[in-house]
Amino acid sequence: MDKVRIGGAGTLVKIAYRNILRNRRRTLFCISAAAIAVFFTIFMQAWMVGMMDNMEEVVRVFETGHVSVVSSQYEAEKEYYPVWFPVANGLPVAELERLALGLDGVKAVLPRITAYATLQDSTVKHAFLWGVKVREELALNTFNLTRLDDGLMEGRYPEPDANECAIGFRMAEKAGLRVGDRLPLKTVSAQFSDKMWSPVITGIFQFDYVKYDEDAIIVDFIRLQRLLVLGEGTQQLFIHGENASRSRFIAAQIKDLLGEENVVRDWRDNYFVLLMRQSMMIFTVVYLVFLIVASFLIVNTVVMIIHERIKEIGMMGSLGMTRAEIVRVFFFEAVFLSILGSFAGCVVGALTTLAFSFFPLELTFFTGGGLKEFPMSGTFALAFDPAILLQGFVFGVVITSICSLFPSLKSAFVEPVEALRN
Repeated sequence: MDKVRIGGAGTLVKIAYRNILRNRRRTLFCISAAAIAVFFTIFMQAWMVGMMDNMEEVVRVFETGHVSVVSSQYEAEKEYYPVWFPVANGLPVAELERLALGLDGVKAVLPRITAYATLQDSTVKHAFLWGVKVREELALNTFNLTRLDDGLMEGRYPEPDANECAIGFRMAEKAGLRVGDRLPLKTVSAQFSDKMWSPVITGIFQFDYVKYDEDAIIVDFIRLQRLLVLGEGTQQLFIHGENASRSRFIAAQIKDLLGEENVVRDWRDNYFVLLMRQSMMIFTVVYLVFLIVASFLIVNTVVMIIHERIKEIGMMGSLGMTRAEIVRVFFFEAVFLSILGSFAGCVVGALTTLAFSFFPLELTFFTGGGLKEFPMSGTFALAFDPAILLQGFVFGVVITSICSLFPSLKSAFVEPVEALRN
């Protein structure tokens, strides 16, 4: 009996390794259970991280920058895009840019104006004017996150201080507009007066963001600033840092600089960003459900292994192996299977997430239409991250091994005589 234990753990590991090759159907079943659990864990995590990254980038590009600044009066009525409440009581944009660029970590300062407009002689009746410094914006931001370009489908963006505009392809389709057409519209200035304007359409864009593709009219910032009688001020100020992770530090500096009469927000305070991050807890529960289901498969498989090999357990006991050694043999066998299964799941998960990181998924396929009020591209790519793969592999091995431990203990209580008799 002692001779069986001379080899120690090494001998038990060899026995366990040889056992996994004895019944290929049983081995494949157990490996598949672990692989499925790991694959779905990796896939769903890559899905959620990809969606989260996409939404956060859209928020930073279109909605907030790294830090956004508006007046407190504007914040109270922001759903109307009021232009009569400029940042810092109308302090000139040039001065705002000079002050902000002097702060630690600030990379760029972009003034913007957003105002509602009523379209005339058009099947589309309402839109919003988006006044930006196009060249500065394009040097810093990628408007189309799917194609990773400036988003233009046709023509060009409006020139500085020109009587020109660019519209989204959805608006162009609905209104039957083309490059070269004029777009008569009316808006309200900072003096509460109606302003009639008829810019020439010089470009049609596709940002893959429904809100802008359908409702936005891009015009030059200086032109819109003059049209709305904002003087040298701006309605909104977007600040970009060297690193998005330092946005809170930059926001604190801006707040100290401009005072309490202005509202300074970090991009992570955006409602949808907070909502999505809180929703991650729900998806964590979904991950656990997949793991629990796979764990039951593994437990049932190990129980089946023990039942099928009851005589073998009796032989082990009659040859002098202790209960602890029998448990360790089955446990080592389960560990081998979990490693193989987790590795297989990681390989399939890596190939799948890598493929969908280059070929984005259509969000409209899952929602049945565009999410106009949700800041997210119409397509998004899965996140291919070695950290996710490593986490899935380690998680699969640990969970599978733990789940295999309990049925393995059952083998220790099988009496050799009863086992051989059965």
